[in-house]
Amino acid sequence: MGVASPMKAETSSQEVVSSPTATGSQGVAGPRVVIAPQVAKALRSGQPVVAMESTVYSSLGLPQPANLQAYAQATQAVESKGAVGVVTAVVEGEVKVGLTPEELSGVLGTSRSQDVVQPQGTATQLQSTAAPTQTAAAPSVRKVSLADLPIAVAQKWKLGATTVSASLAIAHQAGIKVFATGGIGGVHRENPDDVSADLLALSRYPVATVCSGAKAFLNLPATLERLETLGVAVVGYQTHQFPAFWSRESDLLVHHRVDTPSQAAEIVRQLGPAAVLFVVPPPADAALAWSEVATAAESALEEAKRQAVQGGAVTPFVLEQISQATGEKTLPANVALVANNAAVAAEIAVRLGDGQGP
Repeated sequence: MGVASPMKAETSSQEVVSSPTATGSQGVAGPRVVIAPQVAKALRSGQPVVAMESTVYSSLGLPQPANLQAYAQATQAVESKGAVGVVTAVVEGEVKVGLTPEELSGVLGTSRSQDVVQPQGTATQLQSTAAPTQTAAAPSVRKVSLADLPIAVAQKWKLGATTVSASLAIAHQAGIKVFATGGIGGVHRENPDDVSADLLALSRYPVATVCSGAKAFLNLPATLERLETLGVAVVGYQTHQFPAFWSRESDLLVHHRVDTPSQAAEIVRQLGPAAVLFVVPPPADAALAWSEVATAAESALEEAKRQAVQGGAVTPFVLEQISQATGEKTLPANVALVANNAAVAAEIAVRLGDGQGP
């Protein structure tokens, strides 16, 4: 049974999607989505729009000033391709699609709202990538996954950065068909029952997702198998290999490949109840060799086990260990791949709208 079309209640300052959250074949009610007026206008007029998660641009995803640089480069990349980039987040208990400069300032972790301005387009972007001073007055950001969304709204969390899973749900409810991120979560190596909610969300929300594969320290073969089981198509973008986030290769092949934005857009037009995952290799000049990444990831996981690091502390610990082992080369690689994925997503969104071009 299909999901009812969203009913939109427009006000002078915002637009609200108050329909059930779409979940493929199930119509499950979810929190309302508040769409910024510029974004609502872009969607109504048929402009290409790219949704972007907020976790990667917060201090939960990247340290300052790398998070500021990643946001600036990603939004500029989207706009340079003729699309509109919008960040999703939870602000004062409301699910937001598109943020004000003040709201974005909170996500970025700076109390200086003058560091972000509204550009000529509709996406908020960074005016300067200089690292602002984080003060005690700056609001703390909480990570919001798909499971956290109703709690964040009901308990009116002040500021929540949405992960891939939550962002996919929000983008789908808002009517946005293309989503850009850095990398997805997946199946963990030490515990195959520890599976990221990103995979479930990809199976529920038919949104084209552009990323550089899954995090390199995960069980990549098992992650690919789980995506196949969940009915999520994995398509290499100008590659036959599954990227390992910072690395352009991982010794794993993908069954499908496209080489142009229009080829990717045609797949998006045929989507059923699940997403399509376009995996894009990181830029060659910033990528790390797979052998280096694999060795660093193995050592980092062993160290986490030795120190009995558990739960949510594992991922940041492992990321820091890998960064140190690679001479901190993972950070610039992360910034570069986020911006590159945003550019590819924008090109797909543009072709999705006009059906033309190479």
